[in-house]
Amino acid sequence: MNGPEIHIEFAPGLGVFVPHARRSGITPVGTDGSSTLGHVVESLGVPLTEVGALVVDGHEVPFSHIPAAGESVRVDAVTRPQRVPGAPLRFLLDVHLGTLARRMRLLGIDTAYESTDIGDPALAARSAAERRVLLSRDRGLLRRRELWAGGFVYSTRPDDQLRDVLGRFAPELKPWTRCTACNGLLAKATKEQVADQLESGTERSYDVFAQCADCGRAYWKGAHHDRLETVVERALAEFGT
Repeated sequence: MNGPEIHIEFAPGLGVFVPHARRSGITPVGTDGSSTLGHVVESLGVPLTEVGALVVDGHEVPFSHIPAAGESVRVDAVTRPQRVPGAPLRFLLDVHLGTLARRMRLLGIDTAYESTDIGDPALAARSAAERRVLLSRDRGLLRRRELWAGGFVYSTRPDDQLRDVLGRFAPELKPWTRCTACNGLLAKATKEQVADQLESGTERSYDVFAQCADCGRAYWKGAHHDRLETVVERALAEFGT
C-alpha cells in the first residue's frame, strides 16, 4: 500500500493473530487511502469479531473510519463478558468443535452444531438467519460479513475452550436440560416410555430417566455420569450465578 501511513498497536490478547513483529508496541502500517480501518485491521490478520474497540488518537471510531496519515491506532480486544445484541443468546459451532458443542449442551446452552462440513457460506447464513453466535477456529469464516455475531475459539483443548466461551459470553447455565446429541430439550420420562432403548441390565439398575422431545433419545445416570457431573460442577463453581 502506498497511501497514508498510520501507526497501530494491538492489545496483548490479539497477538495470536498478527505477525510476531507486531505483537508488542506500535508499528507503522501503509494504507491505500480508501479502505476502512476495519479492513486494514482484518488485512493484518485480526477478525473483527475479536475487536472490542478501535481507538484513533485517543477517540473511539467505527470500523468504517477511513485512516488518515499519521493517525495512531489502538486495537482493543473484546470486553468480557461480551454482550451480544438480541435475545436469547444462542450459538452455532463449526464441524471441528463437536466436543465443545456437547459440553455446552450438557450445560443447557442452546448450541447448534453441524457434524458434517456444510461450507462457510452456509454456516454464515445460518448464523444470520437464526441469530446465533458462530464459534470457530477458522479466521476466514469469522471474516464473513453476513455473520450475526462470532467468536474465535483460542484453544484446541475442550476444557479450555469451554472456559473461554463461558467467560467471554456468560451464557445462562441450565445443566441436564438439553440433549447432547441434537440440542433438543429434555423431559422426564418413565421407564416404560424408554424401555426400547434399554438393555436388561440398565432396566434393572435405573429408575430415573429423561427423554429428548426432538430425537427421542433416552438419558439416565449411567457409567459416564460421574465424568459429566465433574464438567457441570466445575462450570457452575466458576461461572454459575
